[in-house]
Amino acid sequence: MALILVVDDSSTMREIVSNYLVQNGFEVTLAVDGLDGLRQLRQDADIRLVVSDVNMPNMDGLTMAAKIRAEFSERPLHIVMLTTEDNALLRERGKQAGVTGWIVKPFRGEAVLSPFRKLCGLS
Repeated sequence: MALILVVDDSSTMREIVSNYLVQNGFEVTLAVDGLDGLRQLRQDADIRLVVSDVNMPNMDGLTMAAKIRAEFSERPLHIVMLTTEDNALLRERGKQAGVTGWIVKPFRGEAVLSPFRKLCGLS
């Protein structure tokens, strides 16, 4: 099963991020919003890292992060926000919701490989 769950309402961003990660040896699954992300986590106990946008319809990334921490507290899950938002208040909300890291778009794959391997327990 997948090690990384990519959650973004933009199909282009999901494709860019997931293709790069798959090309570099990660198993990836996708979700279109926070509700779908939670559903994916319930179906796949192997997911170790959630990479999510903040602004999404139905359920935003920060709400999803808080729900992940409440529902999956026994699982070793890391949450990284990949977003255009570079706002100190949002980062603080993320920290309170249990977000592990914050990456401001554009996505630079080479910069995340080593940290993502660590967060997935691969190095």
